[in-house]
Amino acid sequence: MAETVSEVLKAWLTRQLTSEQCDWLDGQLAKVEADPSKRNIQIAFGMVPRRLGKADLELLPADFEAARAARSAWNPTAWSVDIAARVLIVILAGQKINQFADLYTGMCQHADVAEAVALYRALPLLPEQAELEPQAGEGLRTNMRSIFEAIAHNNPYPREQFDENRWNHMVLKALFVDSRLDPIQGLDERANPELARILRDYAHERWAASRPVTPELWRCVGPYADGDALADLERLVEQGDANEQSAAALALSASPARGAPAILQRLPQLQGDVESGKLTWHVLAQSL
Repeated sequence: MAETVSEVLKAWLTRQLTSEQCDWLDGQLAKVEADPSKRNIQIAFGMVPRRLGKADLELLPADFEAARAARSAWNPTAWSVDIAARVLIVILAGQKINQFADLYTGMCQHADVAEAVALYRALPLLPEQAELEPQAGEGLRTNMRSIFEAIAHNNPYPREQFDENRWNHMVLKALFVDSRLDPIQGLDERANPELARILRDYAHERWAASRPVTPELWRCVGPYADGDALADLERLVEQGDANEQSAAALALSASPARGAPAILQRLPQLQGDVESGKLTWHVLAQSL
């Protein structure tokens, strides 16, 4: 039987923390369980970095497997000790409090940057998933990349809970805060014609201002590339740098347009790399 999320987090923390630190955390969890008052939750949540530190969480490949077994698509990449402990506290609070979304919203509204990162990383692990969506949407309004990426990166929550409008806003906002698209779960699955249109408009604005356009943008355009969109990809083939041409090859390979194969044939080496699996969007993202 798979461990629960709380059991997985507790095991990771126990392995890495000192016995004194574990005793403190156990004591705080016991207080919250016995009396899940807003005060006890906030005190425990706020004191975590001071008592446990901010070291990176040391995870092994088996730990990522345990994470996925406990919660589908959970990916604790780049988590730290304080994030893990804070998430553990919030999970316990969610198990003890009715109308948890109200508490969660209040905590987010008064959180500093590090606290907000932990709260948004916790999203897929908490109760009342649908009720938390408005606050998750509010979090996307930030210009703090660390907070934005706590929601958008390696997180199954947006894919599962955001409607098309919210999803499209998140992908576009990633470009505005100079954040990668590749770590967004469900990026290909939730591509849609309106997003492709929005991203092409963004690219044209950037080109008009002689500003660069991230090659990752075309990942969401390729499946809907026809007409003018196909002309945009042809522009990348003819005028783009190596990364832009790689993006064009990948997007053209996904395009349903009848003219796409002929344009792709102008990049025979890249076409072969796409067909062999040597070139993927993930591979391209690593070079950016």
